[in-house]
Amino acid sequence: MSADQQRISRWYFGGVASSMAAMVTHPLDLMKVLVQTNKEKLSLVDTSRKIFKEQGALAFYNGISASILRQYTYTLSRFGFYTMGANFIDTKSMISKVTLAGMSGYVGGLVGAPADLINVRLQNDVKLPPDQRRNYAHAIDGLVRVVREEGWLSLFNGASMNALRGAFMTVGQIAFYEQSKDILINYGCPQRMDTYIVASVISAVAATALTQPIDVIKTRQMNSRSGEYKSLSDVFYKTALEGPMAFYKGSIPALSRLGPHTILLFVSLEFLRTHFGWLPEPK
Repeated sequence: MSADQQRISRWYFGGVASSMAAMVTHPLDLMKVLVQTNKEKLSLVDTSRKIFKEQGALAFYNGISASILRQYTYTLSRFGFYTMGANFIDTKSMISKVTLAGMSGYVGGLVGAPADLINVRLQNDVKLPPDQRRNYAHAIDGLVRVVREEGWLSLFNGASMNALRGAFMTVGQIAFYEQSKDILINYGCPQRMDTYIVASVISAVAATALTQPIDVIKTRQMNSRSGEYKSLSDVFYKTALEGPMAFYKGSIPALSRLGPHTILLFVSLEFLRTHFGWLPEPK
């Protein structure tokens, strides 16, 4: 094994790698949110065409500041906790990977809830009539205005769903990625980018399947106006009234976004690890 492959990822590399990926995949994330929150039956193509026609190409990067803030809170936390936890927990088995990833994702979901709230609201502004838009100037402005206008507890509107989603997302992404990579390497695949890409595709599919119903409920709750939903169960009930497939609204854009994002995230993470990670002391 080369010295590069012996290197271990630093705790903050997940946030850095995810922010790099977000700069590329943000328009797809925007489309996913709009499809999930739109009660009209508009396709991904129709939604994209409508936004481009009405507001131009820059509208696809609406909310990018909140997206970057989210990567440095939510993603950095869950990857950071997993990386640090792996120093104390043997993660050779899938069960241990799932356990550590689930705990890390839950904590990361709580830490990143405010940024995720602002991210959803900024993205959703694109499809609203001008008189109904919140018009946050950027992520920090959104945080300040939510505290001022709605109270600081509103920053954690949907935090429980965000934490639950974070747990399932981290299991799908990190646990499935690490396990897939281990299996591929054990079967003789070289430790290089094409192996990492295959493992990241597997993890993206797993993460999407695990999180899509949660993601729909979370997005609707976070984007709701005061009094629209009485409780989390009310969000679930009203979504269910639209039919069982309502829980999988936005599945195609979700996978279309999560696939490239996950690939770019892990390719970037492996690059950072093999070039800038730390070398363990020889035993």
